[in-house]
Amino acid sequence: MKYILTLFATLLLTTQLIAQTNTADLVKEWERAKAYTKEYLDSMPASSYGLKPTKEMRSFAGQFLHLSDAIYGFVAAATEEKSPVGFGELEKSNDENKASVTAKVMAAYDFAIAAIKKYPAAKLSETVKIFGRFDMTRELALSKCFEHQTHHRGQATVYIRLAGVKPPAEKLF
Repeated sequence: MKYILTLFATLLLTTQLIAQTNTADLVKEWERAKAYTKEYLDSMPASSYGLKPTKEMRSFAGQFLHLSDAIYGFVAAATEEKSPVGFGELEKSNDENKASVTAKVMAAYDFAIAAIKKYPAAKLSETVKIFGRFDMTRELALSKCFEHQTHHRGQATVYIRLAGVKPPAEKLF
């Protein structure tokens, strides 16, 4: 009986260790996303940062400032790291200067990468409330954030094509 209990405990512990997210893998993906986003920002001419496909849509710069606001919000909630910017502050700035927007967006990715690097992987399975409404694990909040930034970067492909520029090639790996 003792042997069976020991075996069961070992299997349970092994399963838990395998199921835990490796923060190094998360960091690697966020670093790739940062580099890919930088390629998008670099590819758009400075004169087109204010481009809007329709008047109701965000500008190219607005897409990336919105993406950055969300990174700060999601990552701060998921990792307990205090965001250096207020919620929605970047997008509300209406900044359309290429150098300034690029710096703000890269700073958001740096915030995410640094916060994830130092956050204990064992705590990623804890539940948090995101934006005061949604209960999810810290890991899922980071995943939702990653999905959100991918979505908005993808939308920017249309803006780049409308500006007459070829968007960056896929950077999946």
